[in-house]
Amino acid sequence: MRGVIDLSGRTIVITGAGRGLGAAFAEACALAGARIIIAEIRADLGEETAAALRDKGHDILFRPIDVADPDSITAFATWLAAHVDAVDGLLNNAALATGIGGKGFEEIDIETWDMVMRINVRGPWLMTRAMAPLLRASRPGGRVVNIASDTALWGAPNLLHYVASKGAVISMTRSLSRELGVDGVTVNALAPGLVRVEATDYVPEQRKQLYVQGAAIQRPQIPDDTVGAAVFLLSDAAAFISGQILPINGGFISA
Repeated sequence: MRGVIDLSGRTIVITGAGRGLGAAFAEACALAGARIIIAEIRADLGEETAAALRDKGHDILFRPIDVADPDSITAFATWLAAHVDAVDGLLNNAALATGIGGKGFEEIDIETWDMVMRINVRGPWLMTRAMAPLLRASRPGGRVVNIASDTALWGAPNLLHYVASKGAVISMTRSLSRELGVDGVTVNALAPGLVRVEATDYVPEQRKQLYVQGAAIQRPQIPDDTVGAAVFLLSDAAAFISGQILPINGGFISA
């Protein structure tokens, strides 16, 4: 990752950081000097990513969590409070996207809709609520970064449950920014385009080409294109930025 933003001395929690874009966020923040708490439902992936980053000399802790389970979030918060005095950043990255697309709105079953909402909407809300006391205790000021999606900005078809969930994340970001702003905690969201990671391998080639051909920068989007903005929003450089949605898609669509 390119850049000189310094996150030294900060503790940052990243959900869904066991692989893909989440792991890239963890590495980028670690390279900027932060202590990273990897929160990941799959213990094998979380441990693997944590070990790889420790081998590079970074300060990393791992704790399994299921953001769809309120009890799991509460247990994570209790564990974390025993290990740190404050949390300087929360990056709500965990989400359900893989394998649910390609269905029209009339074909989506209620069980899948509810599962998407539990993970993608309720999960970030409960994580932010659980982390709020530790975020308020941050000396430089707590930072929350939610990962939304540009699908909610352009209304991607055949993906209504996911699009609706990320639209909710955008609205939630704006509301939370006002509630937490009085405590000096900023809340912003990134809205990436189609980032080429394992989780998006299933996306049809036609949709992938749409993102390339319809963008101002006509090439596939990779994790390194996205992580710099997250590091910025978690830093002092973004101390007076809150309630904002930043699309990162090479100019495919704007907010």
